[in-house]
Amino acid sequence: MDLKKLLFCLLIYSVMSCEVIAQVDIAGPWGTRRHEDDVERGGGPEVGDYTGLPITDAARFQADTWTATKWSVLEHQCEPHPADYGPSFSSMLIYRDINESTWQTNAYKLVMGWMTPIRTIWLDGRPHPSEYAPHTWQGFSTGVWHGDMLVVTTTHIKEGWTRRNGLQRSDQATLTEYFMRNGNILTWVSIIDDPIYLTEPLIRSRDFEIELGYQMIPYDCSYRDEVGLAPDFVPHILPGQNEYLTEFSERYNIPFEATRGGAESTYPEYMNVIKELSE
Repeated sequence: MDLKKLLFCLLIYSVMSCEVIAQVDIAGPWGTRRHEDDVERGGGPEVGDYTGLPITDAARFQADTWTATKWSVLEHQCEPHPADYGPSFSSMLIYRDINESTWQTNAYKLVMGWMTPIRTIWLDGRPHPSEYAPHTWQGFSTGVWHGDMLVVTTTHIKEGWTRRNGLQRSDQATLTEYFMRNGNILTWVSIIDDPIYLTEPLIRSRDFEIELGYQMIPYDCSYRDEVGLAPDFVPHILPGQNEYLTEFSERYNIPFEATRGGAESTYPEYMNVIKELSE
């Protein structure tokens, strides 16, 4: 083998080796930390708080007529958080699905602490199913490594929620996630593209810390009638009759218009608009 071929082979080997070495393992028990967006990880946001969210008029209208009584209806009591919202809410367990012949990782399995739904992120190069395939709470996820960052694309997610105050996310949304591990810290960044309820991508991030010894236990949800709702009751508030929409703005002395969301409210320049509204 001449010198050029030898150098070329060494170069290819070094590139391939670096790519393999760059990949980290995100498996482990990850504890949620509530220093970021504590409201989302606790009792949930207040009614009428759409601040800083690039929502459409359709999303705003639906949230204005939403009521938390929904969660008292039997068929809604045991709904798990969908793939795009689950990591923003609870701790999680990640483990690998291994090919026992090659010892390659076929997929990562994510188990969320709330309702313990199990989600699969395929790493074996399989394509996403047809647009007519069924939608599920966890959707269909595939992942690829970009250096030491795992990039995950998820489609076929059931209609869910952007926030737990009535802001919806449609079943036509695509979820893109970035999992980045730095020692004992796992950073999760998600980008939701929704042509129905968002005018721009919605970006979120959360940090988790490794919790060795943490044991995930099954969440056995059982539904029951706790408040005596009529069998034909449909939870709703008629348009224009939601008396709670202004409570958030009044409590924090924020102009009501500034709580209504929209892409323009996500940019720093919107502070000038708030000043004008406050005069």
